[in-house]
Formats: sequence, C-alpha cells, structure tokens
Amino acid sequence: MNSYFVLKTMPYGIRNTLSVMTATLWTLKFLIHRQKGDSAPNFQEFTLEIDPNEYVLDAVERVWAFDDRSLTFRHACHHSVCGACGMRVNGVEKLSCITRLRDITTNGSVVKIEPLRNFPVISDLVVDMGSLYARMETVGAKQILTLAQAPLTEDVYPSKNGGEFSRLSDCIECGLCISACPVAATDPDYLGPAPLAAAQQNGLAENPKTVLQLVDSEEGVWRCHSAYECTAVCPSNVQPAWRIMDLRKKVVGQRIKSFFGK
Repeated sequence: MNSYFVLKTMPYGIRNTLSVMTATLWTLKFLIHRQKGDSAPNFQEFTLEIDPNEYVLDAVERVWAFDDRSLTFRHACHHSVCGACGMRVNGVEKLSCITRLRDITTNGSVVKIEPLRNFPVISDLVVDMGSLYARMETVGAKQILTLAQAPLTEDVYPSKNGGEFSRLSDCIECGLCISACPVAATDPDYLGPAPLAAAQQNGLAENPKTVLQLVDSEEGVWRCHSAYECTAVCPSNVQPAWRIMDLRKKVVGQRIKSFFGK
C-alpha cells in the first residue's frame, strides 16, 4: 500500500507524530485499563516499537488504530487546552497529550495507563466527570475572565477601542486535581480542588457572600487536608491548593465581620 495513503488515513495525532519520528525506537509494554459496563476491570497488554519523543496519547491512539478499535478514550486538541485526555500514567495523573514517553519511562519498561480516580468509569479510560462540571457551575466558575480577574504575566497593550480584554480561564477542567486529591477519594461530597479554586478566583467577584457561605462548610474549604497533591498535578498552574488556603482566609474574615454585625 502506498505510504502516503497510509499516513493520510491515520488519526491526526499519529499522522503528525510519524512525520517527525526519529530512527531510534524503544520497545515498550503498555498495560491499559479495560472495563466495559458492569464487567470487572482488567489490564490488557500491548507491545509497541515507538519513538521515545512521542507522547502517551500517541501510544494510546496507535493501540486503538492498529490493535484494538474497541479501546475507549477521550482526546481532542492534542496540546493541553481542552483537558479531555487526562489519565493516570504509572500511577500519576497526567495530560497524556503533553506527557512525553522518555520523561516517564525507559526503553524496555512497562507503562501502566489507567482512568482518573474518584470518578465513575464509563468505559476503559473514559470517566463520568458530570459531578465536577456541576460543582464548577455551583460556585460560579466561568470559562472566560477579564484580565482584572485573571491577569497575565506578559504585558498587554491597551485596547484600541477602550474596551476590556478577556481571556480563557487557566483551569481547563481536566479533573486531574480531583483524581489526585486524597480527600476526594474518601468523601464523594467534597467540593474538590477545582471548584474551590474557581470560587476563589472568580466566584467571589460575582456573588461573594453566597459563595463564602457555600465553601464555609464541612465539605468545603475545611475538608481540605492541605496535601497539595492537586497543585502537583495541575497542568495549567492554577495552584488550587494555594487558592483554597486563600479562600480560608476570606471565610475567616467574613466570620469576623458577621460577628461584629458587618
């Protein structure tokens, strides 16, 4: 078969990666979590000859394309913007599209790929993240923020028409922080790092009194154990743990004001 035709019929991520592959390949064994419906979870083994400069998502796509079309996983943008491809790679929460193989393993090793924790598994590597989205909405999280709410580190030239610039929120709602959180693993009612961080960043700006009452609860800021696992895995530098600590300060301040009738 014509090699050009083969490349053109491959998924975009594989096609784009194969076009820049190096001559040195690694032999890696992938153990991928499989689970359909109510069946018991298990791991299926796939061995690939693969360029170590490729990404975990490239490997998963290759397994789907050439070995098993029943493998279920999420992906979209391939450059850490959509947050769809969150997985656990060798036990650590990662965005698989930006996790380079040579950074997490060595030639001849095993790469274990699992779905995110603390969410119901729908199929294989796909989890139901509806609870996260609902809680983000509850605290007033927004996907688009003004620069006053979410300033950039780079200088921004003033708008020509005098209007205010806006930008996408840093949080891409990937769920990695929820998966890594030890509290979320033991308390399904805990609001979680991403919703609490969103409450601190933009929920307070819209409805501060209501949001502070919401997070000042057993399942809110006081349930956090300050493990900072959420910040360690966040791919967008949201710093959810720091934001939760800052939210605690604001809650205490509100309590003091209420005590004095303010």
